[in-house]
Amino acid sequence: MSEEKKPGYLSSVLDNRCPRCRTGKLFVNSNPYKLKSVVKMNKSCPVCGQPTEIEVGFYYGTAYVSYALTVAFCVTTFVAWWVLIGFSVQDGDYRLLYWGIINAVLLIVLQPVFMRLSRSLWLSWFVKYEPDWKNKPISSESVERVVPEQMNNW
Repeated sequence: MSEEKKPGYLSSVLDNRCPRCRTGKLFVNSNPYKLKSVVKMNKSCPVCGQPTEIEVGFYYGTAYVSYALTVAFCVTTFVAWWVLIGFSVQDGDYRLLYWGIINAVLLIVLQPVFMRLSRSLWLSWFVKYEPDWKNKPISSESVERVVPEQMNNW
């Protein structure tokens, strides 16, 4: 018998997969640049049934994750620019300004990707991978703090 290969954590997070089964897609639309549905998630994983909304307001914490991702991105582009192009303090040399403009444009273009990645990371920190998810159904304890009447009631 062939044993199924365990999906990797990093690849499942980067591909926005369910953290419980690491197979099902978290988002309704796989294209992050369809801006009307950029953060529209499935109510539960289409493969294992893991709810994506663990409690009301669960995804507020993704602001911190998104901030950390964008800071890491800025530091990475700064170091890459410094190594590849360099910076100078001479009069008339605007390399730092050029880096800032290019970095700002890249941040704006990549923001939908960062938003999805931060949600995927945040959920993966609270939902444990279950290799035997087919034989272990979701318990009511994993969704105890979900109050359907309070959802989207901001």
